[in-house]
Amino acid sequence: MKTILSLLLASFVLGIIALGSGAYNMAATEKHWKITEKLIEWVRDSSIKARAEDLTVPSLEDTELLAQGAEHYNAMCTICHLAPGMKPTELSAGLYPQAPIFHQRETTTDETKRMEHAKAYFWVIKNGLKMTAMPAWGLSHDDQAIWGMVAFIFKLGHMTPEQYENLINSTQSHAHGGEDNGHGHSH
Repeated sequence: MKTILSLLLASFVLGIIALGSGAYNMAATEKHWKITEKLIEWVRDSSIKARAEDLTVPSLEDTELLAQGAEHYNAMCTICHLAPGMKPTELSAGLYPQAPIFHQRETTTDETKRMEHAKAYFWVIKNGLKMTAMPAWGLSHDDQAIWGMVAFIFKLGHMTPEQYENLINSTQSHAHGGEDNGHGHSH
């Protein structure tokens, strides 16, 4: 038993020395080791689930909420998450890990899974994710605005470019009475 503990301790110390020497490449152009990727995914997913499970999801079918979410998504999210018909941006192409492309995802029909995804999306949008380009929008947006983005993300599944443009154009003056909401875009 003492030998096993000594080997584990020695392996740990050697690992720390190797990582501290720069052996692990942190460049965004270099993929993680498979074991590192799996560990990060497990920690991320467990963390989000633990913190999001007690959230209460409002009605995501509310048209005002959806309009507000469409406006925010178009102004703040497309540079990384893109929009239907949009080609990858310089920023989105250089991200590692890559940001989810919501309009390419399958629509979730199982209500339990849908609520789990809604809670997770809300938590991530509000709090951001460390070591990714995902900012914590909760520092500058209230919960209703964030739920609006969640509602809009659910509507994006397999949306055509024309449907996207029509929805965005219909919300330009509807969502907030035509005022500029600090997103640097005009109506």
